[in-house]
Amino acid sequence: MPAAVCDAAGVPERPVVLLLSGPNLNLLGERDPAIYGTATLAEHVATAAAAATAAGLDLEHLQSNHEGDLIDAIHAARGRCAAIVVNPGALTHYAWSLHDALDAFDGPVVELHLSDPKQREPWRHLSVVEPVADRTVAGLGGDGYRIAVEVVADLLDRP
Repeated sequence: MPAAVCDAAGVPERPVVLLLSGPNLNLLGERDPAIYGTATLAEHVATAAAAATAAGLDLEHLQSNHEGDLIDAIHAARGRCAAIVVNPGALTHYAWSLHDALDAFDGPVVELHLSDPKQREPWRHLSVVEPVADRTVAGLGGDGYRIAVEVVADLLDRP
């Protein structure tokens, strides 16, 4: 995903939303289609990017199978991005370092899941991201990507 369009001073012309995708999400479309659907991550990102454009936002995306890469991206977003949408994958359930990094981010955070973890195996019911997220969008399949960006736009518009 290309970086945001900036003015001559390097300031983004539109607010930037960082979309983070955690481990194994690069396998969407192939992995467990009965749970996660047949759309690829690229298709979900395109949906989110279209929703961002419609809302007057720019979208940047990073997928990583490495927790530290996601944390580094959150740190780099501080003071630069207006909001974060994060689908942490399995990191949802145990990555307290991800929780701490998101807690240090100064804009809205929306947690995103294709399936609803609370309706699945008991070990998936705990989200360490939920306490630091302004909203959670879960169980809406691919529509969740569009809805998560719309939620961000609403959160950014509030006084």
